[in-house]
Amino acid sequence: MTEDGEESGGHRARDGESSAAIARNAFYLVLGQVATTALAIVLSAALARSLGAKDFGLYFLITTMSAFAYVFVEWGQQLFVIREVARRPDRAGGLLGTALAMRVAGAALVSVPAGLLAWALGYDARTCWLSVLFIAASLPFFLGQGYGMVFRARDQMGRDATVSVANKVLALAITLPALALGTGVPGVVAAQGLAGLAALAVAVWLYRRLQGPPLRVSSETVRELVVGGAPIVAMTAAIAAQPYLDAVILSKLAPATAVGWFGAAKNILGTLVAPAIILGAAAYPRLSRAAADPLALRREVRAALRPLLWFGALAGVGTYLFADAVVALIYGASGFGPAGTILQVFAPGLFLLFVDVLLGNIILASGRAKGFAIAKVASVVVSTGLNFYLIPLFQERTGNGGIGVVVAFAASELVVFAGAMVILPRGTLEPAAGLDVGRALAAAAATTLLFRVLPPLSPFVGVPLCVAAFGAASVALGLVRRADLEVLQTLLRRRRSEPVPAAGEGP
Repeated sequence: MTEDGEESGGHRARDGESSAAIARNAFYLVLGQVATTALAIVLSAALARSLGAKDFGLYFLITTMSAFAYVFVEWGQQLFVIREVARRPDRAGGLLGTALAMRVAGAALVSVPAGLLAWALGYDARTCWLSVLFIAASLPFFLGQGYGMVFRARDQMGRDATVSVANKVLALAITLPALALGTGVPGVVAAQGLAGLAALAVAVWLYRRLQGPPLRVSSETVRELVVGGAPIVAMTAAIAAQPYLDAVILSKLAPATAVGWFGAAKNILGTLVAPAIILGAAAYPRLSRAAADPLALRREVRAALRPLLWFGALAGVGTYLFADAVVALIYGASGFGPAGTILQVFAPGLFLLFVDVLLGNIILASGRAKGFAIAKVASVVVSTGLNFYLIPLFQERTGNGGIGVVVAFAASELVVFAGAMVILPRGTLEPAAGLDVGRALAAAAATTLLFRVLPPLSPFVGVPLCVAAFGAASVALGLVRRADLEVLQTLLRRRRSEPVPAAGEGP
């Protein structure tokens, strides 16, 4: 074999290794996501049907407020700790112990300001107190998720998934009786806290089984996390600020029922974006290790990009075709039908959101969080400004102000994409990436045209047919290649031949 041939063969071997490793990590995350998604759908449907659109909108509002507050509690730990432990596994005990201590202190510090901010925004006393209580109730599970930083850094994705599944199972088991007893939103908040305590116990047990180093807290590590997490928290704060501002502005410019419709759409949107989050999380440790080597980084990006484009285009076309049917099935068409329209309007933006998720992971793994934070802040400014114009416009013309929110959000993702393309290390994306984007969009267009000529189908028939048609178009257009199918086949063959691992145990 010639030298060039040997080099090409080496590249293919390393590409296969990268693809297999990402697929292995994603395999465990997918198992967890499938379970948590199914449980979350049941829980969300029970909440919406029991609470009604108005109180469901209230629950969506306080959970959004809590998510924004916890960005500052976390202080960029997730991405920073995963990156550092992936590079130096021996530091896991000190980084995790200090991070957990900071989370407890941070939750105590933000709870009162969060309640005061809700009061300053003009919400009633019930909303203000519930926002504070939800922050307290969310702390146990937030601590349990902290252990997931080490699990992910050590490619033990199954353990992280186990903690999430345990939390969802118990949340559902406790919440359903609470709703039946008529406890309303306060009972739901209490159920979340109890489920989080159990999930935290599971996380501690799994960490001990991993034989992780003892947890330690040090002032030196506190300083490192504060300084190292600052650029990341600026970015994550911008990310969390957008849904927070969306919810607040919508609640001020549209009726409470419109907030409930938007909350239902956002819950489904969170499920649709899950593949992007999974693939980004599966690739992030490897991207972090490869960041210092341009060739290695390009190889890892190549391994992650095409699967993400495939899922993103499929999510977009599936949402456009079946949003109404899914909303009717989960929440009921009579009370939440307008949520389907919100999802359909945002369907094209889903593809761009998938791409932006991967670009963000690449940039963070490369240590360029500051530049990406600036791009996210700019996108929030654009989205917020458009909200003030588009929400009243769509509320007046369609009676559904939530449509204005997703139109503004889609526009803001264009800002993120433009910023990411500037910030990415030079040469990270190959010219072939543009062709793969075209193939994904063409497969989505072909699938949409097929369903335009078909008669209306039940979602139980239409959704599998949509996946099959999109898959066939992807293979025909070259988005899915033989090497991709071989990686999947190898992974599945390995799973069948291996003993079933204990709960939470990764490869």
